[in-house]
Amino acid sequence: MWKIDLTYRETLQTTLDRLFEKKNTLQNHRPLSGVALQQIIETLSIEWTYNSNSIEGNTLSLRETQMVLQEGVTISGKSLREHFEAVNHQTALRYLYGLVAKNNPISSNDILDLHALVLRNIEDDFAGRLRNAGVRIAGANFTPPNAQKVSDLLDELILFVNENPSGLNIIELATVFHHKFVWIHPFFDGNGRTVRLAMNLLLMKEGFPPAIILKNDRAKYYAGLNSANKGNYKKLVLLMAQALERSLNIYLSAFPGNTAEYTEISNLVKEADLPYGQEYISLLARQGKIDAHKEGRNWFTTKEAVEEYAKKQNHKSTA
Repeated sequence: MWKIDLTYRETLQTTLDRLFEKKNTLQNHRPLSGVALQQIIETLSIEWTYNSNSIEGNTLSLRETQMVLQEGVTISGKSLREHFEAVNHQTALRYLYGLVAKNNPISSNDILDLHALVLRNIEDDFAGRLRNAGVRIAGANFTPPNAQKVSDLLDELILFVNENPSGLNIIELATVFHHKFVWIHPFFDGNGRTVRLAMNLLLMKEGFPPAIILKNDRAKYYAGLNSANKGNYKKLVLLMAQALERSLNIYLSAFPGNTAEYTEISNLVKEADLPYGQEYISLLARQGKIDAHKEGRNWFTTKEAVEEYAKKQNHKSTA
């Protein structure tokens, strides 16, 4: 049932290989100093909470999310639900890090527990419980399966992930899990937040940092899910890879002696003598063909990444 079309690998293999090289570099440099590691975890946790909630319509800004979580501030003009969503997601993250440390295979109970934390004090009647009726999703190109099938489908998905019969790498496996979970839509509410937590449980157990899907990529994210509904995983895998690359770069930049300088592409073109213009370098970044990551709406890369790509292209043309 979970047969996967892998034709996208031809265009994304270089991107995936680069991410595994970075993960290996990260693991070879571990452990990071306690202070540096804690700062990264705290920063990414706030960003993760902000972006995941914002994708679902929460209107707290990044700064407001930080104030709610770190200072216990109540934000004027924001609903009680939005405050609960921030606090609940942070609680779920702490639980998630505990699951990562245990390093057990993912289970349905893990998912139900994460969902219960996400909806605590918001939808207590549904928190941690599978839906028992049909649902429809606005803007989606599919209808989730009948509620009576949800439990068995979720069990099948968990079995697929734990056994990995298709031999997917962990980035692909987490992406497929994410899509199939959204397709099953096991809960009345909180599916998106829960699946982004559970997907990262898979990645983090394998040594990757969390892949944080940015609010600004919301349209691209939903387009990737809709493409996956038609069997095409390229857009979704690329988006997940780009989210991972950003987090990997944040971790790697904390290592003593790291010399990589990620610069906004528009500024890099002005400062450096490069073989390509801004528009083409931006295209390479969006396609995952160079080492680059997104901050807000802007892409960042390094001079070395552009020069390395140009060198490979020149080698191909002379071969």
